[in-house]
Amino acid sequence: MKRTLLGAALAAALLAAGTPAVSASVTTPAPAAGTTPAGLSAGAALADSWTPPLSTRGRWIVDADGDRFKLKSANWHGAQGSWNGSGDIADPANHHDAEKSDQLPLGLDRAPVAGILADFHALGINSIRLPFSNEMLHDQRPVPDAAVAANPQLRGKTPLQVFDAVIAATTAEGFAVVLNDHTNTSRWCCGLDGNERWNTSQTTARWEDDWLFLARRYKDNKRVVGADLYNEVRRTITDDANWGRGDGHDWWAATQRLGDRLLTEANPDLLVVVEGINWQGIPADGLFHWRPTLEPARTLSHTLVASDKLVYSAHFYGYTGPNHTGATGTGETHDWRYQELSRDDLFAILRRQAFFVSADTGRHYTAPVWISEFGIGADETDPKARAWFGNFVDDLIANDADFAYWPLVGFSGHGRWKLLDYDTQGRRSGILDGPDWRADDWRRLVTAPGRTGPVPAGDTWDMLNLDHADAVQSLRTRARGDWDQGARKGVCPDGQRLVGLAHRDGRGLCTDAGAPRLAAPGGPLTVVTDERFVKEGDWAGGYSKLQCPRDQFMTGYSVRGQAVSAVLCTGAARALPVTGRTVWFDRGDNRPAGQPGGEFAEGNYKGQCAEGEYAAGIAFTGAWAKGKTPDALLCRTL
Repeated sequence: MKRTLLGAALAAALLAAGTPAVSASVTTPAPAAGTTPAGLSAGAALADSWTPPLSTRGRWIVDADGDRFKLKSANWHGAQGSWNGSGDIADPANHHDAEKSDQLPLGLDRAPVAGILADFHALGINSIRLPFSNEMLHDQRPVPDAAVAANPQLRGKTPLQVFDAVIAATTAEGFAVVLNDHTNTSRWCCGLDGNERWNTSQTTARWEDDWLFLARRYKDNKRVVGADLYNEVRRTITDDANWGRGDGHDWWAATQRLGDRLLTEANPDLLVVVEGINWQGIPADGLFHWRPTLEPARTLSHTLVASDKLVYSAHFYGYTGPNHTGATGTGETHDWRYQELSRDDLFAILRRQAFFVSADTGRHYTAPVWISEFGIGADETDPKARAWFGNFVDDLIANDADFAYWPLVGFSGHGRWKLLDYDTQGRRSGILDGPDWRADDWRRLVTAPGRTGPVPAGDTWDMLNLDHADAVQSLRTRARGDWDQGARKGVCPDGQRLVGLAHRDGRGLCTDAGAPRLAAPGGPLTVVTDERFVKEGDWAGGYSKLQCPRDQFMTGYSVRGQAVSAVLCTGAARALPVTGRTVWFDRGDNRPAGQPGGEFAEGNYKGQCAEGEYAAGIAFTGAWAKGKTPDALLCRTL
């Protein structure tokens, strides 16, 4: 969230709708632009330092060589729109900070794109978060000549064509680009502006189609590395977005579906970036309200068909808080702002809201966390706000976190949050030029030591969610077609095996721990609906059993309502032992010590095989009040 008044706007809108609302430090020079000590241009040096595409290994982003690639980013905003939503759109006074962007990355009217990119190199960043609006993608009008005055080669182009040219120039300089769907309509974010959800001012179908269009458009440019699916999902006047309810406002379900579609229909190389929910509830004292961020992922995370493509994202600004919108005056609550917290309390809350995702290894939610927005003004004088920024930078460094500052570029004489200013003559000022109290913290951040070099592959854990729909995350199984028509089906991503199940609701847990290459390439897939393969003894007397054939292991299951319907078995690359045990979970949890993989079915009994085991079958009963829900797993030694 940039400095906006969501709380005040929401409170005012609620009242209008008849709903009651309660009421100068020393700077350190930044790295110089130009050439590297080896004589390479900055662009060539950056391009040589990493090989696209990017993927993930546990909590790390890695390049195509398996080396850690840390997103040291900033936001080049403008293409998402800057109009405040009222008054003459042609008047700069009606645009945020009078920075009339004309749906273009800011600054193209004032400085040549080559010079802007050279300044980006001087900042020490290696990647750009590039916001856009869905409206911009469809605008066929040529941009005004004045909007590209410093880049006359862009005259006569549509906003999307200018976007193309900016991406081509940026990636040619070696920068990684992450596309960010910032708004439905081309106006400033983030209040009650018609852009609260991915489908507030447009349909979900259009949102998906626009993303598929963009992913295909830039597929051949491998330095376009990621799709940040939507910015700061938040409440409208009357309704919250949610994480997992299965309705049309379910952010988890929308991103799960679109992420899979991008990877299977458009560009399998993209990172899929999912931001947590930015706001739920009515910001008024005495009424429910909070900033969920990534906390819901602890018990309901995403499992993509390519599980090494998921990155989670969160935003933090000092003037907001875990239960504070950032509003002042009307709509302000008495909750703590982040900048009002002690250093220790700030670090604890940041871990609870975001950094647990990367800090907790061996969990279904373990993934890289990209703090894709944070920032503060160069003209900030509040000691608490300044202290927050230093503390926040300390925590980014301590967590070796990927980051993106907001914003990169602005215009002199207006808001002072940007790192680089350009005046009407194209003269630059900002953090690279003269006193700026943020400079020391910025330099510390971009030069901080962190993990580099090869990142070995580790164990992967993923969860399956059949609460409302299928979760067939195996590309091989998808190609097979519907293997249990009419049932809800869950299948682990290719390369993983099923090790855990919930007693009700169809949640499951997958892993490759202890056996990363267990499946035989092209081996058999067997759907089991009866007891024909129960041949080594009755491991659940009096219960119905669905058991895999010899040398096959469970990778999927299906349910009808709550009842077990079938299991899907995959052929192993080697002979599998048949010695094992029955793990009952009909009356309580039965999971290994330490609960590897994490909580995958909160509020339900769960059964789980050990890391050195494979699941070979499910037992259930139709006895009174049992309902044929999973009661036991057959766990065998690997």
